[in-house]
Amino acid sequence: MKNKKYRQPLSINFVNNRTTHHNMKKPLYLFIFSLTLFVPVFSFAQANTDTVITLKQCVLFALHNQPAVRQAAIDEQINERDIKIGLSAWLPQVNGSGEYQHYFKGSPAASNSTTTTTTTTSGVRNDEFSTLGLQASQVIYNSDVLQAAKAAKYSRQYYKENILSSQINVVSDVSKAFFDVLLSQKQLEILNEDIARLQRSLKDAYNRYQAGVSDKIDYKQATISLNNSLASRKQTAEAINSKEAYLKQIMGISAGHNLILSYDSTRYEQEATIDTNQRLDVNNRIEYRLLQSSKNLEIVNVAYYKYGFLPSLSAVGSYNWIYLSDKFSNLYNNSYPNAYAGLSLSIPIFQGTKRLQNLAKARLQVNRTDLDLENSANTINTEYVQALAGYKSNYTSWVLVRQNVDLAKDVYKVVSLQYREGIKTYLDVIVAQSDLRTAELNYYNALFQLLSSKIDLEKSLGTLSPQLN
Repeated sequence: MKNKKYRQPLSINFVNNRTTHHNMKKPLYLFIFSLTLFVPVFSFAQANTDTVITLKQCVLFALHNQPAVRQAAIDEQINERDIKIGLSAWLPQVNGSGEYQHYFKGSPAASNSTTTTTTTTSGVRNDEFSTLGLQASQVIYNSDVLQAAKAAKYSRQYYKENILSSQINVVSDVSKAFFDVLLSQKQLEILNEDIARLQRSLKDAYNRYQAGVSDKIDYKQATISLNNSLASRKQTAEAINSKEAYLKQIMGISAGHNLILSYDSTRYEQEATIDTNQRLDVNNRIEYRLLQSSKNLEIVNVAYYKYGFLPSLSAVGSYNWIYLSDKFSNLYNNSYPNAYAGLSLSIPIFQGTKRLQNLAKARLQVNRTDLDLENSANTINTEYVQALAGYKSNYTSWVLVRQNVDLAKDVYKVVSLQYREGIKTYLDVIVAQSDLRTAELNYYNALFQLLSSKIDLEKSLGTLSPQLN
């Protein structure tokens, strides 16, 4: 893998070349700099390519392409349409109408109250009848449209918070999956180094056996240790493939892309600490705020049913053209228009207790949401305590095991030299190699577990944000 040339993203090339382009104009500089934030989006457009990508770029790409985030954005747009549909009832409603009738028996005067008596006293039979009209209405007060107006604010807030919740989950999931892949890759590197040491030890043990210095037990033990490490390397390599597939899935990227993860262990060590004295405020948790928004919508629903006995009042008006004739060809030659304007009042008197039952149901839903809020607060507190305990435990482990790596390296060097001089047995070499490998594996495991537990702690505190620094 080290000898393979990988295509670098534009953001990395830009940073490397900026000293040679210091005379570029400022607008062009700013334009190129803005592109660096979205390079992953364009870099992933080509399939079957190797892409070097950092954690920040992984998260940015996921925030733009992860299906759950995109679905949440579509849900917000759907809600906005629903709001506009509900509020459209406040606007004037205008309808047109048309009607044509041919009478085989009787006359339009006997069947339509809109006709005039002069059409029937002329002695002319009017077998053809038609009307054209415009009707308009304007809501003055209506419970349905009033509820739509009041609920608009809280529904918009709910769906904005729903998008934020999806983004926070993506940041958490992508970050932890990124660290999980890195951990397996570091484990693979350590196993490769261990295999290289074991191969050297096997060669030395075999040469010593050929020279008659030691028996065949040493090189057989070396072979056993080497085979065990080779099996562990194969297992770890396959685990990396599955973990990378999961990372691509939650990023919303197709399987044809080969991701080369880039990271700075020194920076991660510096960013691994967090203030553990922060106080928990459940109002910072997006899950709690979503429940509060749901409760606000249910309170609006209670008010809707509570005042459902109020009448609906609308202004109405109509303009109609009436046409009468004994022949269809002359039907639209003469018209008899009429028009009116007025008020329409609708009073709900008795609905079979439907309004009262809906009101009782809405109040019960509010009470149920109150219990959801109470349970959510308790759950959030438990999550915080568990996340804090996990972080403190992982931090202590990381501080202790990072000292063991240097100690294990020194021990291995000394034991290897003593074995070559015949002071130590090969069993001591195997033990020193095993201790070194264990120390290195424990160090990286502790580091990435600490970083993951930090994300869990930030999420439990409600401080994890999709706005990356």
